[in-house]
Amino acid sequence: MQGVIKSYDPGTKTGSLLRDTDLAEIELGVDALVGSILRMVRQGQRVVFDLDESGRAVRLRLGSEIDMQTPGPVERMSG
Repeated sequence: MQGVIKSYDPGTKTGSLLRDTDLAEIELGVDALVGSILRMVRQGQRVVFDLDESGRAVRLRLGSEIDMQTPGPVERMSG
């Protein structure tokens, strides 16, 4: 799943994000950054994540353009 960080407190490791598909606000799991290259996240940062059994966002990571479904370069038509 993909979304945008809404809030994050590095002291308590709590926060939330907004899921892209339906803009649902999802709470971050306390261990959301465990095992991630991310040490901290900022408001507005785009991330890829999974949901745990409780419906909290875990395994936050940066996505590739393919993961984020970012459009590639626009091909120019010759002529």
